[in-house]
Amino acid sequence: MPPERGRRTEGEPATNADPTGSWSLVVPLKPLARAKSRLAGAVGALARPRLALAFAQDTVAAALACPAVRDVSVVTDDPVAALTLGALGARIVPDVPGAGLNAAMAHGAEAVRARRPGAPVATLNADLPALRPAELTRVLAVASEFRRAFLADAADIGTTLLSAGPGTELRPAFGGASRRRHLLSGAVEIRLADVPSVRRDVDTGDDLRAALELGVGPRTAERWAADVRTANGAAG
Repeated sequence: MPPERGRRTEGEPATNADPTGSWSLVVPLKPLARAKSRLAGAVGALARPRLALAFAQDTVAAALACPAVRDVSVVTDDPVAALTLGALGARIVPDVPGAGLNAAMAHGAEAVRARRPGAPVATLNADLPALRPAELTRVLAVASEFRRAFLADAADIGTTLLSAGPGTELRPAFGGASRRRHLLSGAVEIRLADVPSVRRDVDTGDDLRAALELGVGPRTAERWAADVRTANGAAG
């Protein structure tokens, strides 16, 4: 079991109590009303934002359970997501730039560095519902060997994690064929065969089915059962 979190006092988010945990993770999340739009056809318009929040909950909970992670900052302007993810122990950073995914990631990294100037920082997608702490630990261990490094998604087209060591600018270039852009930017690609949960982001119905086969976290599993599987059964 992961080390127990220190209990929060008012105004102080929970962090990993393990003193060896050094990474600060940044998780960007767009307003839930606009999140995971490509899933609507597979799960329905009502279930889509609920699943997006469940994905983020399972992602943040798994990241906070990773011994290598000291804290997690979620960059979002969604009040429901902020309240829900803050309750898990994430720091909430308002999306001041309001200029899309990469601007949110860079802003989150700046907020981390303002608090911890020497922190190694990694940004992580919010749609990794099957994320396992042990696999994230292996990825971060490799990332720590390089100034900048990244992990490609399961399709080897996009990116699910980008890291920057102390004193190094994150320079995120997520979206679409970001694997190539991160390679061209000089970031080192992390090549590990045994970390499928860190690579399995969810944008489509096929992605969701693949994540379910891997084994999703409890919030995604509950939401899937309540909103999608039950509805599909009733429709049949």
